[in-house]
Amino acid sequence: MHGTGAQVSHVLWGMSPLLVALVIFVLTYAVIVTEKINRSIVALIGAGVMILSGVLTQAEAFRGVDFNTIGLLTGMMIIVAITQKCGVFQYVAIWSAKKVQAKPWPLLVMLSVVTALFSALLDNVTTVLLITPVALLITDALKLSPYPYLFAIIFSSNVGGTATLIGDPPNIMIGSAANLTFNDFILNLAPIAIFIFLLTLIPLYWKWGKSLHATPEDRAQIMAFSAYEAITDWRLLKQALTVIALVITGFVFAHPLKLEPASIAMFGAAVLLLLRVLGKDGETQSHETHKTFAEVEWITIFFFIGLFIVVTGIEKAGALEWLAGQVVHLTGGNHTATAMVILWVSAVLSAVVDNIPFVATMIPVIHNMSSVFNPEQLNTLWWSLALGACLGGNGTLVGASANLVVAGFAERAGQPIRFLPFMLMAFPLMLFTIAVSTLYLYLRYLF
Repeated sequence: MHGTGAQVSHVLWGMSPLLVALVIFVLTYAVIVTEKINRSIVALIGAGVMILSGVLTQAEAFRGVDFNTIGLLTGMMIIVAITQKCGVFQYVAIWSAKKVQAKPWPLLVMLSVVTALFSALLDNVTTVLLITPVALLITDALKLSPYPYLFAIIFSSNVGGTATLIGDPPNIMIGSAANLTFNDFILNLAPIAIFIFLLTLIPLYWKWGKSLHATPEDRAQIMAFSAYEAITDWRLLKQALTVIALVITGFVFAHPLKLEPASIAMFGAAVLLLLRVLGKDGETQSHETHKTFAEVEWITIFFFIGLFIVVTGIEKAGALEWLAGQVVHLTGGNHTATAMVILWVSAVLSAVVDNIPFVATMIPVIHNMSSVFNPEQLNTLWWSLALGACLGGNGTLVGASANLVVAGFAERAGQPIRFLPFMLMAFPLMLFTIAVSTLYLYLRYLF
């Protein structure tokens, strides 16, 4: 049901629902982009105004929240919050550094591989939260500039996150909205993500490979680190790895089991929470559980909730149906042209605004194209959106949440990443990855 006269009487002072919804939407996005107020607060205020102004009822607003996305994110955050307590991520980073004898360029490649792999299996925001501090520690010990390593970590996290349903928040949202499975993402996006990851190492080597040097003494210091000492709780390590393996297996078989990813992630989280407190007294259980829940990124969760409601408001008012019509009109209903427009617009805009709000806006736009394209053609549009949004996040420092996490660590370590120097290298490199994606989409789906 879209912005018709039936709703006008419910909207503030009888104003047009479309106008009110668009004003709320534009103001919400504008304030999010300025980063003057925490984005979760802005999104929740925007959501509240959508309801209070009469554009949405509370029931419509709640229906607009994608609880599959919320559940999957929360479940994975709980699993990772518990897992990191055993020191496994520090173990992997130290083991990686020692495997390449702490040589600067192979170390950069190794940290990139680890980041990309964890980003695909857990999620990229969590991965950089765990890998960045260790990378800063290792580069400091080797007396190397951390910047090339942090740049590589940002790129690897977004490229690795592109490969799976759970790797990057935009993919979680797309998978849930389009009913695409974990296996669908692996089959359609993992091949190109791996290829792009390998390709991006070439410009990184050209830029920094030859100029990174460490003395034998400093390398010996890293070689003296004990990876095993990083593991602080072997029992928890076994429990956590077992649960993660079962959860990922659950994602793979979710479709035949008729289960949603959120149910699998939340159940896995609940099992790990239970294993964490078994055999402990009531007070310790309460303390442990409080501590784990405190580590969930509630800012991100509530940002999503607010955002879903704001986007539902402009969708109900008819704005997104109109936008979908404009895109189809612009491309003359040509499937190839539509896929390419979605890919490139997604990439450029995801670099400018955070890719999460952009994808939240685009999902209903693509849904509204179902009258023009068949389900198979629509799937190609979803892959275009996923590639554009996830890879486009690499274009600037504000393009993806993972980028901001790395920048925050760098600033606290006295090695700030500046917006413009980062963009001058990252944006052209991002456009290169989108050009490769264009070729992939064309040859695989559109040729």
